[in-house]
Amino acid sequence: MTLIKSISGIRGTIGGRAGAGLTPFDIVKFTAAFGSWVVNKTGNKRIVLGRDARISGEMVNNLVIGTLQGLGIEVIDLGLSTTPTVEVAVPDENAGGGIILTASHNPKQWNALKLLNDSGEFISDADGKEVLDLAESADFDFAEVDKLGKVIKNDTYLQKHIDKVLALPLVDVEAIKKADFKVVIDCVNSTGGIFIPALLKALGVSKVVELYCTPDGHFPHNPEPLPENLTEISKEVQKQHADLGIVVDPDVDRLCFVNEDGSMFGEEYTLVAVADYVLKNTPGNTVSNLSSTRALRDVTEKAGSSYHASAVGEVNVVNRMKATQAIIGGEGNGGIIYPESHYGRDALVGIALFLTHLAKFGKSISVLRASYPQYHISKNKITLTPEMDIDYLLKQVEEKYKNQPYSTIDGLKIEFDKTWVHLRRSNTEPIIRIYSEAENETIAENLANKIISDIKEILHL
Repeated sequence: MTLIKSISGIRGTIGGRAGAGLTPFDIVKFTAAFGSWVVNKTGNKRIVLGRDARISGEMVNNLVIGTLQGLGIEVIDLGLSTTPTVEVAVPDENAGGGIILTASHNPKQWNALKLLNDSGEFISDADGKEVLDLAESADFDFAEVDKLGKVIKNDTYLQKHIDKVLALPLVDVEAIKKADFKVVIDCVNSTGGIFIPALLKALGVSKVVELYCTPDGHFPHNPEPLPENLTEISKEVQKQHADLGIVVDPDVDRLCFVNEDGSMFGEEYTLVAVADYVLKNTPGNTVSNLSSTRALRDVTEKAGSSYHASAVGEVNVVNRMKATQAIIGGEGNGGIIYPESHYGRDALVGIALFLTHLAKFGKSISVLRASYPQYHISKNKITLTPEMDIDYLLKQVEEKYKNQPYSTIDGLKIEFDKTWVHLRRSNTEPIIRIYSEAENETIAENLANKIISDIKEILHL
């Protein structure tokens, strides 16, 4: 059993003992803390709630609704929804905050409470700490019987979200219709199975082959959209002679594509391609986190604009985007953040912009992919004993490479011409993640191994 209490939300495995897993006790405790925080912070007694389709969703949903009602809070329950849909609904409903019940790409035994502020954006580090402190103090004031909150079921946001996507100036429905794409989709039996077919229909894509679009939470494979989990859609794209494949995670904030030959477009390149299209039409700055591919920087600078890096984490990317007035940003995990729509990763927005881009490009998706700088990221980690001083270790590595360009805004990132290595501590376990990128796999692996060797030397391992 696992329970991880972080500033961005509460996630854990269902069952077990209170405090050791995401049990009903823990769900009530942290919901009460967040609901109380929203009322204290905003004076607003309205919260939007939505969930993905995982098996535990209904149980968690019932507990969250009852707890919020007990605080005298009005709940706008969107039911089966997506993370970006809830983000859109919070300001539209003039709510004080939002809760999304999803463990994102985690397997079926996991669930989580993702917490949003009154702008429909993930709460800040400082706000998250206040919620956690409130949960520990259990300083809650529940409503008397005549002041219990009411529940309003609202199933209109599927269409509202799609309408908002279609209204974006850079989404060209006529171009997509004209391209007459044949698409295979894998929605991992979660809420993408509701939202993605509806979006594609609205975009004029009539030839859609659906894989795993039954929103029952029985994930047919590991739901993280990585190449090793996407062998079935890869084969189906080839079998169907489709133009491309589209894959989303259970809460529909991550997006990746499959080329017409069954090869992977690469989730790192989802943002690169969409940013390329946006930059061609609206010049401006871009942002991604330090662990994302350099290709975004290359594409941005080629367009005559400026690229900026943020610490890892969606809230950090959003803050950097606001500070630099970026026109697009996101993360290398297939997360597209397009402020013209809203400040949150949104696969629906990503699909619409990408299909417009591909339609106007006029060639195959594999040719589009080949038009971008080719980089390979190697992802490694070193497990350390808890007593080891990670801060000391990073300082020693920084000293060794002090003559190279480097950043310490999130761990340590060192640049070597067009290659880089990023070392950062895990928030949940005693490990250091070591990501390296180069123009081919061998160079990336060699760079990672060199840094790992340096670490072992410093630690006398």
